[in-house]
This record gives sequence, C-alpha cells and structure tokens, in this order.
Amino acid sequence: MMTKFFKGSHRAILLCGAALCIATPVHAAEEPAVPAAADDMADDQTRTAREIVVQGSIGFRNHSDEAEPKLVYDEEYFRRFEPLTAGDALKRVPSVTFLSDVLESDGARLRGLDPGYTQILINGDRIPGSNVDRSFFLDRVPAELIKQVEIVRSNSARRTGDAVAGTLNIVLRDAFTMDGGYLRGGALIFDDGEIKPSGGLYYGGKFGPGRLLAGVNVQGRYNPKKKKSLRFDDSPENNPDYATQDFNNREDQDDVRDGTDYAGNLNWAYDDGENKFEIAGNYVRTDRDQIERSFEYNDLTSTSGPVRLNADGNLLSDNFNPLFIKQESWALSGKFSKEWDLGKTTFKISFARFDNEEDELEHEIDFNRSTPRYTGDFALTRIQDDELSGQLEQTFRISDGLDFALGGFFQNKDRDTNIAEAPRNRFNVSRTTLAGYSQYTNAPQDFAIDFRPVVPTPGGLNTIEEDRRDVYALVEGTSGPVKFEAGLRWENTTVRINDQTVAAALALNTVKYDFLLPSASVKIQLGDGRLTASAARTVRRPRFDYISPALLEAELGDNDLLGNTGLRPETAWGGDLGYEHRLGRTGVIGVNVFYRKVQNLVELTNTQVEGSEGDGTFVYQPRNVGDGEVWGVEFDLSADLGAVGLPDTGVFGNLSLIDSSVEDEFGSRRFNGQSKYVYNFGVIQNFPDFGASFGATYRKQGSAYDRTVGEEVTTRYGADLEVFVEKRIGKSFTIRAVGSNLLNSSKDEVFNKFATAADQVARDFDEYELESEEAGPVFQVVARYAF
Repeated sequence: MMTKFFKGSHRAILLCGAALCIATPVHAAEEPAVPAAADDMADDQTRTAREIVVQGSIGFRNHSDEAEPKLVYDEEYFRRFEPLTAGDALKRVPSVTFLSDVLESDGARLRGLDPGYTQILINGDRIPGSNVDRSFFLDRVPAELIKQVEIVRSNSARRTGDAVAGTLNIVLRDAFTMDGGYLRGGALIFDDGEIKPSGGLYYGGKFGPGRLLAGVNVQGRYNPKKKKSLRFDDSPENNPDYATQDFNNREDQDDVRDGTDYAGNLNWAYDDGENKFEIAGNYVRTDRDQIERSFEYNDLTSTSGPVRLNADGNLLSDNFNPLFIKQESWALSGKFSKEWDLGKTTFKISFARFDNEEDELEHEIDFNRSTPRYTGDFALTRIQDDELSGQLEQTFRISDGLDFALGGFFQNKDRDTNIAEAPRNRFNVSRTTLAGYSQYTNAPQDFAIDFRPVVPTPGGLNTIEEDRRDVYALVEGTSGPVKFEAGLRWENTTVRINDQTVAAALALNTVKYDFLLPSASVKIQLGDGRLTASAARTVRRPRFDYISPALLEAELGDNDLLGNTGLRPETAWGGDLGYEHRLGRTGVIGVNVFYRKVQNLVELTNTQVEGSEGDGTFVYQPRNVGDGEVWGVEFDLSADLGAVGLPDTGVFGNLSLIDSSVEDEFGSRRFNGQSKYVYNFGVIQNFPDFGASFGATYRKQGSAYDRTVGEEVTTRYGADLEVFVEKRIGKSFTIRAVGSNLLNSSKDEVFNKFATAADQVARDFDEYELESEEAGPVFQVVARYAF
C-alpha cells in the first residue's frame, strides 16, 4: 500500500522537503534568468514583515471575485484580538457555532450542524483527525500561522463533496506572504494566577529563483474550570418541587487542562508567470494533561462534616480522573502548475498523518455504602490516521471568457484504532483505613494498585481503509457583469473494515458506493452590489464507530448499540442566494439565505432485539432512514464609518438565524446540537497620530438541543466579551493587551436521562441533571518585533 512508503519520522519527511527546496536553486541556476516581470509579480503579492506587525489600518472582510459564494477574512480581520487558534478566529465569522467547553473552540459547527457536516481544509487539502465523525478540531491550528480564513457556502466540482453545511478552508502563510521576519513573545494570565508563555519566529524572503517562508510557534495552553452538577430522581415536568423532594446528589468538580502546543510551517515557491512550483510542510504537536477532581455530596450546599462513614457524613464519593493526551499531525504537499498553449495544467500531491495517544485513569472511593469501596479504571486510546491524495486538472481555454476544466482525484485513507481497557480494580476499604479521611488532605489514588494488562474494548481494535477515485468536469467564465461556474463530479469509494473484536465471520467487510454531484454558481454585478446564486449536491460519509460491526452493551442508557457495516452516506441537495453591497472603499454588507434537503439521514433505530440489560431494553442500530431539512438567513457587515466622518472607526458584525427539522422515533426536532442563532458585533478605533488603537467584540449563540436514545441535552452559553488595546512603536514594534471571557461566560446543560426508550416516551426519568461550568477572564500580553 502506498501509504506504507511514508511511514517513519515526521522529522525525516520535513527534512527531505527542506532538502528539495535547497536542491532546486542549484538546478535552476543552469536555466536562463527569471524575467524581471516575474519578480515584479511576486513582489505585488508580498508584504513586508513590518506591514504585518505594525497594522496601521483596520482589517475588513475581503471581496471574493469567484463565482461561488465565498467569504474571505485575512489575518488583519481578527489578528488584533489575538486568537490562539483557528477555532478562536472563527468565532468572529458568520454562522459558526461551537458546543465546546468554556474557553475552548474545537469542533466548528457551520450553520449549527454537527462538525461532521462541515468540510475542513488546510490549504485546500482534506486533513485527517482522531474524531469518529471525520471532523478536525480547529483548536489544533495556531492562529499565528494563518494567512486567511475562507467560508465557502456552496460546493464546487473541484472539491470533494463532503460539505453539506459548507467548507472552512484555513489558508496558512505561504512564501509570497511576507518579506523579512519578526519575533513574537507573549504571556497568558489566568484568574487563578497561572501564567503561560508563548513565542514564535517567522521569516520570509527570496531563496534562489523562488521564495521561502518558515515559521515556528510555541504556545502554552491552560483552562481552569469549575463545574457543578445537581442530580434529581425526577424533573420539573413531573414534580414542580423536585429541588427539595427529589434531590439525589450534588457534584463539585475542578477541571484543569494544562498543556503546550508546538507548531511549524515551511513553504517554498517559485513563480515566473507561466510555471509555478510549491512545496509546503506543516507540523503541530499537542501535549496536554486534563485533570478532574470531583466530589459528590448528599446536600445541596454543604461540604462540611466527615465523610459518609456514618449517617452524619455528607461526602458520598471522591473521584480523581486524569487524562494524558499527546497528539501529532503533519502534512507535506507539492504543487505544480503551468500555463501553456492548451490552457493550464495543475498537479498536486499531499500526504498527511494524525497520531493520537491518550491514557485515562479514574480512581474513586464510594462512601455511600455499608462498606466503602475503591474503584480504579484505566483505558488507552491509540489512533493513527493517514491520508495520501493527489489531484490532476487540465483547464482548456475555449474562448475569451470561457474555460473548460477536466480533473481527477484519488485518496487512500488508512485508519488504525486501538482502544483498550484494563479489567476494573474494585475492592472494599475498611473503615479503620479510612478513619480521618478528608477530601482536602487525602486522595482516592492513594489506594490504587497496579492495573492488569489492557484488553481491546468492543469495536476498539480495527482498521478502516477508504479508497476514493473521483473525476470531475466544469465550465467557468465571464460574460459582461456575469461570472459563472457549472460542474459535475463523480465520486467512487471503496471501504474495507476489519474489526478484530468480533467473530471472524463478521470481522471483514467491504462496502462500495458512488455518487454524481452536480454544482453551479453564478455571480452578477449590479452596480455597487453583487448577487450570487448557487446550488450543489453534497454528501456526508458515515461515522467510523457506526460502521464497525461490534455490539456495545448499555451504550445508550441501558440499551445496546450495534454498528452497521452497510451504512451509506447521507446526501443533500441545497442552494444559497445572497446579495452583498460595497460600502465605501473597503466596506461590505451582505445577506444570504440557504436551504438543505438531507436524504438517507442516519438515525438510531430499534431492531426489536432484546438488549443485554434484559426486559424493556433493546439493541439499537444506525440506519439510513427519513429526511431532514436545514434553512436559515445570514447577515454580515464590515465597514468603516468614513461616511459619517469617522474613517478610523471600523465596525463589524454578523447575525445568523438558523433552523432545521428532522423526525426521530420520539417525534420532530432540530438537527442535534444546532443553535437557533449566533451573532457577534464589535468596533475598532484607530488613532493614527498616537500609533494606538483599541477595540471590543461581543458574541452570543442560542441554546442547542440534542436528543438520542436514553438522553436529551439542552445546552446554553453565556455571552463572551473581548477587548484589546494596542500601541505601535515606530515602524517595527507592536505591543498588544487583550482581555477575553470578561463576562465569565458559563456553559449550562440540562440532562434528561432514561433507562429505556419506553421510559423516555413516558417521561419516566432515570435521572434529571443540571450541570454548569464556568471559567474566569483571561488576559494576554503580546509583543511583535519586525526585522
């Protein structure tokens, strides 16, 4: 298999890429000198490091001249608020929501849909990740490496069709981004006194006949949260006095996430106007410890008194749950394009790998028994996901203003999963041993014994190979005020599943499917405004855990979950209709409406087979059933106030109103996790005479509702306020102070839990839980010096 060729150290691969960059100038020296016009063209695209570091003007949303509906945000748009990651940057663009923990922005939900409905690209390439829904957590991409963020609302035949909600393309800095270099240094200051440093070095310049860009970034990460849960035996639906009559227990938890991210970006490019060659590599590593300490009490407020070794105690349990995470991802790509008599030929090949290692332990002492008991659990997760892909496209010039493109795409994906657990350690602890135990001075891990060897969990040891072979064709062109694109893509996929945790007769499975995906977009210039209309068919491929043939007992309340190797992708027909109007020289205001009709929707269905927990429980299986609809309207504004005499005041804002409808066995609901709205607005004031500026942004998203078998969750977020103050010193130095989460934003969740589906219909609660987590403000000081 071709991907096996790439096994080995990421360092060796990146060094090979660097060697190729160095080797290229030696060969190129034998060729005729590059025409002066080529240097001029490259210089037109390149800004000096001083222009990047000392941002004297306000950044606005870009105008995209392509036919397809695309919003482009350069780094100047969000840089002054110093986002740590690509996810943080996306909090300021339309229609992106998150269901992340407080202070985190990982799984982007374009138009509020599950992350698996959004295509995430880096430099136009698909990237692997550890998530079973094929999504990629954007908090792993440092914002310092970003050149621009693109939101592509409708799909094109040039891209794979995995974009039901749309596409988010993170464009990293390339060799034409910057001339010169700069140093970055800073620190994050948290409300508990913790300080996390950050730093980086970036350089771009001419190298041989081309240009080179290199950057490294180290970022301390820290997230201290407080969480409280109140659990009841019933809910207000059945008992208005549940808080006093049905109280069961309270849990207080400290959740501290402490780690460091390391990242690097390397790019070399050559462009003489006819030939362009580019080689790029990027690397990200995350080392992170997540430490949770939880206490359960039998009182709504009290923490005093001895542990529950007698009737007077109120500490029910003490839990220590550390999770140690190490993630590495890297990618290497090469791209060549040539303009010649027949048109333009483009070839691109790339390889990407994602490695995820997690070790999770849990130690707990349960005092709420006649004899206290210690329980210890250990689990490990190892996931390696490789993707090798290539694309070849030939564009033919049919006539002035009309081109025809024909292309092919291949991708070989190998995903190896190893999830294993040690048999549970469980034993009674005598009262004599626990005498004098205090949650303030003692810890449950003090009683731990060595864990036995781990064994794979059901569905936890498998290999998935997914091979794609696509071809596409499209026409594109310009006719007066009209730009257009229309294309057709044929996607053919073979999936091989080998699950080593099931019987041999069920372990090996092969599934094949193919789709025709038409798409079209048109953009019409109307004076200072532009009308854009587009339509496309897209797909969402099944989750990896859903296509494993394993049976997971008591996975859904007391019900079991059985995978389905024959599960097929969901498909969607959709359209977008938008209008944007230019305001002054740089401003723009826009509105867009969208609709998606999702077919072959994957939902959990009752097989009517009795579950492992006995009478009243069942085996559920994901199947392609029913349809769903998604619709909404999106507004955005980015402009200065020059029309009212305030050219140094920039305002920006966006509002998305989104909704959907889907049927499950309990009735109608929105798509799981979809917020009804999300908005943010802000202002930046520049003081050119003083070399200073300040700004603020405010963000809020609506509540989200999830309903699955055995559980219903309603999630609400508080508002988020961020401010910055900036001082520019000379032409080379900028210092910036940023305050984020200034409103102590909280995440509040309501859980309805049921043992069986029948109980869920009858509203017979197994547990009703109110959970809230909160984190304090974060302050950041960052300085950059250009050279």
